[in-house]
Amino acid sequence: MKTDKKQNQYRTNEQIRVREVRIVGESGSTVMPTRQALDLARQQGVDLVEISPNADPPVCRLIDFSKFLYQQKKRQKEMKAKQVKVEVKEIRFGPQTDEHDYQFKLKHAQEFLQDGNKVRAYVFFRGRSILFKEQGEVLLLRFANDLEEVGKVESMPSLEGKKMFLYLAPKKAGAAKKSQQARDREAAVAEQKEATKQVKLQDADIDVETPSNGGLLANAKISADALKKLTETESPE
Repeated sequence: MKTDKKQNQYRTNEQIRVREVRIVGESGSTVMPTRQALDLARQQGVDLVEISPNADPPVCRLIDFSKFLYQQKKRQKEMKAKQVKVEVKEIRFGPQTDEHDYQFKLKHAQEFLQDGNKVRAYVFFRGRSILFKEQGEVLLLRFANDLEEVGKVESMPSLEGKKMFLYLAPKKAGAAKKSQQARDREAAVAEQKEATKQVKLQDADIDVETPSNGGLLANAKISADALKKLTETESPE
């Protein structure tokens, strides 16, 4: 049924009843009378296939119709394979989620966004916990801020019944900006590295200025030998 439907999408050969058509191929395009195009198709043992009926004149190809349908099906399959399927992943919080649970869910949300999926985070208020809705909003705003590098906010926190939702979409690769928190962490690491480097340099200077006992003994021996030679040189023969 699908093949028949596909075949009916295109007019071929004698079904094409316009006065002239534009034939396109590897060498370019040529406008010619439809009768001449049909004769050319018969000579080549192929079909005259109308691929753009709304053009003026309609655009046709000289090709085996079954081969043409196969090419169309293959092209559509390739395009479908290239399409990225975006899923919406859910992250659920309570109004008083502890830090360990928060970090665990934050890590999963980062992975979802990096994989190109959207994230719907929500705080569920059970019973009288709805009194802590401001606390839930603060939690979701913190969540959005911590994901600033990989996700962008599509919808700010909003209360729907007993749930407060936040929607995040993935940022395009290379377009993510570092959050202030990330920049502060990087600055702290760089500062720590510089401090460690300075300590190592100071330790190296101390080692040079205060050599080991072996070094002192070696220097003393050299000085004694030099003094002996100087004395022998200055004494009369």
